[in-house]
Amino acid sequence: MSPTPASRRGIALALILGSQLMMTLDTSIITTALPHVQRQFGFSQSGLSWVQNAYVLAFGGLLLLGARAGDLLGRRRVFLAGITVFTAASLAAGLAQSGSWLITARVVQGLAAALAVPSTLALLVADHPQPGARARVIALYSAVIGAGGSVGIVIGGVFTDLLSWRWGMLVNVPIGIAIALLAPRFLVETERRAGTFDLGGALTSTAGMTALVYGFIQAAAAGWTAPGTVVSLGLGAVLLTAFVLIEHRAPQPITPLRLFRGLERSGAYAGRILIVGATFSTFYFLSQYLQEVLHLSALQTGFAYVPITGMFFAMVYAIRPLQNRLGRPVLLVASLVLALVGMAWLSRISTGSSYFPDVLLPLLVIGIGQGIAIILMTQGGVAGVEPQDAGAASGLVNVAHQLGGSLGIAILTIAYTRASSDTDPTAGFHAAFTGADVFFLIALVLAVVVAVAGRRASRLAALPTP
Repeated sequence: MSPTPASRRGIALALILGSQLMMTLDTSIITTALPHVQRQFGFSQSGLSWVQNAYVLAFGGLLLLGARAGDLLGRRRVFLAGITVFTAASLAAGLAQSGSWLITARVVQGLAAALAVPSTLALLVADHPQPGARARVIALYSAVIGAGGSVGIVIGGVFTDLLSWRWGMLVNVPIGIAIALLAPRFLVETERRAGTFDLGGALTSTAGMTALVYGFIQAAAAGWTAPGTVVSLGLGAVLLTAFVLIEHRAPQPITPLRLFRGLERSGAYAGRILIVGATFSTFYFLSQYLQEVLHLSALQTGFAYVPITGMFFAMVYAIRPLQNRLGRPVLLVASLVLALVGMAWLSRISTGSSYFPDVLLPLLVIGIGQGIAIILMTQGGVAGVEPQDAGAASGLVNVAHQLGGSLGIAILTIAYTRASSDTDPTAGFHAAFTGADVFFLIALVLAVVVAVAGRRASRLAALPTP
């Protein structure tokens, strides 16, 4: 018996959200396990960051190529290929016997996620053409992305304490198999399009972002003037410049530069990098603070993130009435002000702090602000996009998300390392959270500039033509 159109769309939505959650939470599911992984494989502090950054960089760096592959080969087909490889790589990561084995498996996970994820938002948008329905599913999708980091920490804490950190990787295997079996029946394939892969754009964007993040990690370990730092940052700048030039001239670019012409979209991509950089880095360092300073177990640390996870999902239901009443620009500015206040509050932690109220209450405030902001940024990232650019725009939304996470950890690791003190075990955490607050402040300034410019453009457009 064939499913009705409504039930098919419902199951398709569940599959898309489930796969997106699985691949998003893999950026953080190992966060609570990092002290255990460090002890088992002997990582340094800067080396330990590669357990996360290996996944995030491969994921973010190849998302644009994955988006283009979906446009040319069919989004469902590419989605299934990504899910299959991701499932196999998760099995390899869960069975890792050395640090290099684990990092290699994490790289392959990232490559596979880069194939699958761009198709999720594109399939979602194509399956819900009505504006109201599309807004609702984008809000759900955004909440899954926003909450994925904290959900991963909760699940990772449970597995690490009760079983092993390895189960954070192995749990993907049955989920991935189920999605791969159900997707051909419930996801609608998109048309294949004639065209070519922009290999030059893919290589320069991936290598450029990797070099940039590696340069920041080297700065944390060896200093800004170290040869490795200078070479990596310089190479990253050159490669990313080459990427822009290639995209300008390519007949079928991996990233159509016209997507950046809209002020709202450009602001959404830049703002997302900053917001995710702040939030993801906060999860990374807060997990270590809760275990090393407050001496919570991995399980307790995981459950410490439950309230902020609930707050992310609660914002799905709050955002529509708030947006109707205040408008998107005002609501975005207000949400970033809340996130800024919450992060400033969290940065006041000390050795004498306790989970309640010193951690929990600031997290709830951050959850409200960041939860609303990430939904609005997702809407802005695909606003006014033509159908042929849906995959590329979806890819850019996710690139901004992953790039924000990897750059945030790399940059704030520098602040953490420089401020760390043997006499004050919270000095490094205080510096990292203060740095995250600076990210929110820059995002707030950007949102105000975009709002003012957008209002001015609307007024000019409304003037009668002479």
